[in-house]
Amino acid sequence: MPPIPSHDFETASRAVLAFLHQRFGFGLWMVTRTEGHDWIVLQAEDHGYGVPPGTVFRWADSFCSEMVRGNGPRIAPNVQCVPAYLAAPIGQQVPIQAYVGVPLTQADGSLFGTLCGIDPAPQPAALVQEQSLIELLGDLLSGLLQAELRQVQEARRSERLALEANTDGQTQLANRRAWDAHLAREEERCRRYGHPAAVLVIDLNGLKQVNDRDGHAAGDALIEQTARALRQAARESDIVARLGGDEFGILAVECDPAGAQALLERTRKALVEHLVQASIGLAVRAPGSGLQGAWKSADQQMYAEKNP
Repeated sequence: MPPIPSHDFETASRAVLAFLHQRFGFGLWMVTRTEGHDWIVLQAEDHGYGVPPGTVFRWADSFCSEMVRGNGPRIAPNVQCVPAYLAAPIGQQVPIQAYVGVPLTQADGSLFGTLCGIDPAPQPAALVQEQSLIELLGDLLSGLLQAELRQVQEARRSERLALEANTDGQTQLANRRAWDAHLAREEERCRRYGHPAAVLVIDLNGLKQVNDRDGHAAGDALIEQTARALRQAARESDIVARLGGDEFGILAVECDPAGAQALLERTRKALVEHLVQASIGLAVRAPGSGLQGAWKSADQQMYAEKNP
């Protein structure tokens, strides 16, 4: 087996997939991420299936979900011999007659995703003798992934500490420049690791009227109250920013749809407690459109709420 590059998970994944294709053939080898109901292709060595990185399938439909639950073997040279694989819906979406899959795990032992391969033709029964090699490659990728995700957490902490140089002077929240930088960095992490994320856009209702009626000091106080409310609602790992004027944003990192909905509810509650009236839009990142698309969608939802 050739040496596997170890400087980053993405490069190592591509090298492992290329090696597996060279060694065993197969029409498709993948490194995947499971996230809620989604099964996300992070890297692919594709020779005929047309499955690029970023493709999303339903996790419950996959052979890998059956493998992880112990309903099917890690190597199936002929899936016709495995009832759980025959019944899996993915087999109706793409032609699969041979399957290989091993789990990729996070530091706490929870499932991150899988290293897997499929082919439209049955393979020799002797393929099962290669299980220890494929499991070794899966363990190597898991170890590299775990080390890299620890580095990601350290990088996020450093980035938050650096916010002082990129803060809005009035609210001490991240400013638009910092927001753009965080959005770009988190999008790269989402793409690389399949992390979920969400964006909230918050726009004050009636700030102009407050300024006109009560003076700009009252308007400034309302903006500062809003900042306090949003800090209260957000998690420590989230980025809260003043995007400009009376518009604010929250970037919720590693946040699935249920977590995003909980954040939305906390935000509404905190705004009410701070006597702030605002319109809110929420969008969860989709692999196809990324965080920029989520921001745009959340902005559109916010305006729809403001102008029903």
